[in-house]
Amino acid sequence: MTARSDLPGGASCDLRLLHATTIAGGQVTIDIRGERVAALHAPDRPLPPAGREIDLGGALVLPGLSDSHVHLDKCMLGLDWRPHRAQGSVRAIIEDEKAVRRARRIPLASQGAEALLERMLRGGTTSLRTHVDIDDVTRLDHLAQILDLRARWSDRMQIQIVAFPQSGILRCAPVAGYLDEALRMGADLVGGLDPVGIDGDRDGPLDTVFGLAERHGRGIDIHLHDGGEAGLDEIDAIVARTKASGLGGQVTISHAFALADADDLRLGRIAEALREAGITLVSSVPGTRRCPPIPRLRDLGVAVCFGTDNVRDCWNPSTVTGMIDRVLLAAYRFDLRSDADLTALLDPVTAVPARVAGLGPGTVASGVRADLVAFDAACAPQIIVERQEPVLVLAKGVVAIDRRGPVAGTTPLPA
Repeated sequence: MTARSDLPGGASCDLRLLHATTIAGGQVTIDIRGERVAALHAPDRPLPPAGREIDLGGALVLPGLSDSHVHLDKCMLGLDWRPHRAQGSVRAIIEDEKAVRRARRIPLASQGAEALLERMLRGGTTSLRTHVDIDDVTRLDHLAQILDLRARWSDRMQIQIVAFPQSGILRCAPVAGYLDEALRMGADLVGGLDPVGIDGDRDGPLDTVFGLAERHGRGIDIHLHDGGEAGLDEIDAIVARTKASGLGGQVTISHAFALADADDLRLGRIAEALREAGITLVSSVPGTRRCPPIPRLRDLGVAVCFGTDNVRDCWNPSTVTGMIDRVLLAAYRFDLRSDADLTALLDPVTAVPARVAGLGPGTVASGVRADLVAFDAACAPQIIVERQEPVLVLAKGVVAIDRRGPVAGTTPLPA
C-alpha cells in the first residue's frame, strides 16, 4: 500500500480531505501529497483539482495515535485461549514465560504479533515502540522476526524496536553480547530491567546499558518495576548517568512504579531532575496502587507517554489495545472529567511521543507525515468518554481503515 504520486493533469495533491474538524473546533480542508500533509486550507476555498477527494462531513481529525510501549513478541492473540498462570513476582513470571517458549516454537506473526498490529491499526494507532526479548532462550530470533514484521508493515505502521533483556543482564550471561549484536542488526534502542530486583546490582546493568547506547549512538528504554527506595535510587542513578553521558532526550523509563511511593516533596525533586535531564516516562496506567501520579508529573513538566504494555500474554490476559481506551483508563484512574483535562490526555498518545521519541506526526499540520485518524465526534472529550474507534485511518497518506460506508461527495478508490 503506497501513496500515489502519478497525479492526473492539473491535480494539486493525491488526496483531499474536505470538511475536517480540528481539535480546536474549526473546519479545514487537508491536502495530502505522497506521504505528507501538503497544506491546510480554509473550508470551501476554491482549490485546484485533487487526485481523490473524501468529504469527512465534519468528522474530527487527529494525528495518528502512538503506542509508546508494547511487546509484539509476547502476544498470543493468534492462539487458543490460555488461562493466566503467572506467579506473584517479576522473576517468577519471567521463568513461566521462558518455560512456555521452550515448549512451543511458533512464528511470532502467527502467535499474535500480526493480529495485534491489525487491532492497533483499527483503533487508530499508526506508530509504536515495541520491546523484543533478548535472552538465552530467544537469543536474537525474536528480533529477526520483528525486524521482518516491521519491514512488511512499513506502509501502515511506524515501528521502533527496543532490544530488551527480559531475563536481566548479569544473571543471564550471554545477554550483553546479544544486545550488542541486536543493535548492529537494527534495533533502535537498548533496553534494561530492574537492576536491583533482577540482577541484584544497581550499577552493573546500567554500565552495560549506557555503554552500549554510547557505543552505538542509540537511545535507552529501561523497565523499572522496582518500588520503594530501591526504585527511587535507580531513577536517581539513571538521571545522573543520562546527564554524564550527554544522552538527554534519548532516555526513557517505562513504568517507574517507585514514583507512586514518593511523598510530594521527593516527587517534586525527582520530577525536576527528570525534566532537566530530558528523560521521558512511559506508563500503561496500571490498575494497581503502583501507578505513578501522572497528572502531577505532567504538571511538574515531566514528559509522559502512554503504552499498552502486555496484551494476551504470560504477563496479562488483557486485550486493551486502543490508545483511546488507554486514555480513558487514565481519566478514570485520576478522576479527570473536565473538557480541558480530557483533551490534555491525548497529548501522551500524540504530541509528546512525537516530540520526545519521534513517534507519529504529533499534530495535524503542513509538512508532517500523513498519519491521520478521523472520528465521528464533535470534540475530543466525546472520543474518549465514548471509547470511539476512528471512522477513517490514513497511514502515510493512504486509506488504511474506512468505516464510513457510502458517503455522498466521496470519490471512490480506483479499481
